[in-house]
Order: sequence, then structure tokens, then C-alpha cells
Amino acid sequence: MATAFSPAKLTVTLPLHGSHQENRLLLPIRLPPPSSSFLGSTRSLTIHSSRRLNYSNATRRSPVVGVQEVVKEKKASNTLLITKEEGLVLYEDMILGRSFEDMCAQMYYRGKMFGFVHLYNGQEAVSTGFIKLLTKSDSVVSTYRDHVHALSKGVSARAVMSELFGKVTGCCRGQGGSMHMFSKEHNMLGGFAFIGEGIPVATGAAFSSKYRREVLKKDCEDVTVAFFGDGTCNNGQFYECLNMAALWKLPIIFVVENNLWAIGMSHLRATSDPEIWKKGPAFGMPGVHVDGMDVLKVREVAKEAVNRARRGEGPTLVECETYRFRGHSLADPDELRDAAEKAKYAARDPITALKKYLIENKLANEADLKSIEKKIDELVEEAVEFADASPQPGRSQLLENVFADPKGFGIGPDGRYRCEDPKFTEGTAQV
Repeated sequence: MATAFSPAKLTVTLPLHGSHQENRLLLPIRLPPPSSSFLGSTRSLTIHSSRRLNYSNATRRSPVVGVQEVVKEKKASNTLLITKEEGLVLYEDMILGRSFEDMCAQMYYRGKMFGFVHLYNGQEAVSTGFIKLLTKSDSVVSTYRDHVHALSKGVSARAVMSELFGKVTGCCRGQGGSMHMFSKEHNMLGGFAFIGEGIPVATGAAFSSKYRREVLKKDCEDVTVAFFGDGTCNNGQFYECLNMAALWKLPIIFVVENNLWAIGMSHLRATSDPEIWKKGPAFGMPGVHVDGMDVLKVREVAKEAVNRARRGEGPTLVECETYRFRGHSLADPDELRDAAEKAKYAARDPITALKKYLIENKLANEADLKSIEKKIDELVEEAVEFADASPQPGRSQLLENVFADPKGFGIGPDGRYRCEDPKFTEGTAQV
């Protein structure tokens, strides 16, 4: 059956020379339109068919596809990409992400949050485009920029805001903070402060789904979506997990949120080949580059990638080219990026683009969208009030989930936590 990831019209054959026979690797490539201004589309794609690769027994059971514009055919037709109900769900989720993050900025500067807080403004199309297609039992693994991923997966605004406030009503009882959102109930497997460390966790979750289905013979079609940034794609975990996922055909989608900057390092300066999507075919999986500022394009790519994973056809690498509208964190004055670059992407706000699509295609009117915006404003305000009124974690919680055998260290002979002893903090900073 032909799919959006099926071989395109242009096919280049690369010879693979083994020790005894010549094998051939087919790399169908769909080229981007020349007018595209996206990073992954501006460089000419040149493949030298004379390159000789020495493998002892290099074989491919199926063609490996690299796709640039998965929704090109659908764009040419007059059919709508979404229904009214779907459009309103997408709009509400994106408005929730933006409004929540704007409120986080206010609360951070008022001293309600501490440490580093990384906001998601501008990247909402990626989270919404992927996560709103998932079921509750599907898993999501995030990064330190994880608030909106958690919200899209269904974690309540109350629980996320309370976690940011360090309160016991937070999704991690106040012990995780901004960079460690986790919810077992929603299969939100965590934000991770160090880049790349979430990818092996996501790969393990995908392996678990495959094991339950194929070994334990359980009815399991769960998939995992791993989000990470362009800077992570220069780290070893990324490559190791691509290899493992392709080798075992794991039900996982690797989503690169390429916002073009790794803190203050330009992606173009840090990566030998900035087209990250091309690393997919190198490992035997489809690689896709998509406009990450357009939720409908992201959603179409996500549909195919998720369905492939559910059918047991293995992983997909998706590079979503997006842009963050704020600094790396709220402690970043954002002085390194060019003002013209920021203005260019601000003009392509994904929420504005979706709003225009909904109205022009008569899927919603201004009143419908204003009603959603009002509802979300009230929801976020209530989440702040709830978080502010919630209690701080007790001192007895300090050493929970820290030691594998807490009775050997964290709990005294009397059964009480050592931190409850008034002498526990003598000679140290106040805990």
C-alpha cells in the first residue's frame, strides 16, 4: 500500500560493494520546492552515485525513504486537512501552551519559581501536532522544555503549575520542578535536564511495547514519541538509539525540535550537515523534514509516522524546523540571535497561522476562537491561584525517592527520617 513515505518520483541508486557481491541501496528522495526558505530545503541535495562504500554483507530488505514535503499532494488539492472539531482542539491546545508559558514568565519574575525555566513559545505546533494524535497509553519523553508537552499529553494545568511552584500538589509533588515533569497516569515519562538522556528512556519504552505485543502476546499498539532539540543530534545517545530502534523495528518516533539554536550556538555552526532528517535513512528508517511552524503540516507527518509505528513498521525520524520566541531560558537576555531572524519567525507565528486557516475555511469564527481564549485565560489564572495556595512539601519528603534502601541511610533507627532531627542541618545551609 502506498503511503506518504513511499518512494517518490526521483530515485538515486547507490552501489554498495561487499566482499563477494554488489548490493544496491535505494534512496528515494523527494526534493523540496526551490522557493522554500527552510534550512532543510535551501541546500542543494547532491548524491554522488560513484561513491564506493565497503561493507562485507550490506543488504537492505526494503527501500529507505527520505522525504522533504509529506503533505505536498494534499496541499495541491482542495480537501480540508481537519474537521471543525479537530481544528478547535488544536487551537485550544496551542493557546493553552502559549498562555501557560506567558504566565510562567510572569510568575518567575515575581519570584514564584526558582532555578532555570525554559519556555516553549513559538514551538506549539510541534507538541500539538504530534501529541494530540496519541492515546493515553502512548508514551511521551521530553526535554528540559517540557511544560507544554505535559499539558498536551493531558497533565492538568494545576499539576504543572504547582510543580513549577515547588508545591506538594505538583505532578512530582514539588520535587521535579520545571525540567522534570512526569506523570505515570498520562504516560508522560519525564522531562530531562541533560540533553539526550531522554532518548534511551524513550527507546526503552518503545521496546517495552514491542515486547508486550510480540513476546507476551498482549494486545498492545502503544507507541512512543521522543522530543529533543537540534543540539542533541550531535550526541552519541541519539545515534545509538536510532540504530537500536531501526534494528529492532521499535514503535517510536524521534522528533527533532530544530529551533536553530543550541542555547547560544547556531545550528549551522555546530553541525557538519545541518539537515538532520537525512540521518534517518542512514540508519534504515524514513527521515522527514517538515515546517514546524505549521501545525497542519506537522500533524500530517505525525499521522503517518504514528500509524507506521502502530503497524509494526518501525521508527521514523522527523525534523520539525521551528523557532523559540524567547531566550533559551528566562535567565537568558537573548542578545545573540539576530533581530531580523527573530522578526522573520515571529511573522510566522503558528497560532496566528492556524487561526487564519480556521477562519478562511469557515471552520470557526472569531467568536468561537475568542471563547476558547477566554476559557484558557481563566484556566491558567485558576492554576496559578491553586498552586499559590497549595502547601510546600514536608521535610519528611526530602529524602524520598533518593535512596534505593532508605532505611540504610535516610531513615534513623527509630524509623523517622534523619532530616526530621533538628541536628540534621547543623553546620549546613538551612534545608
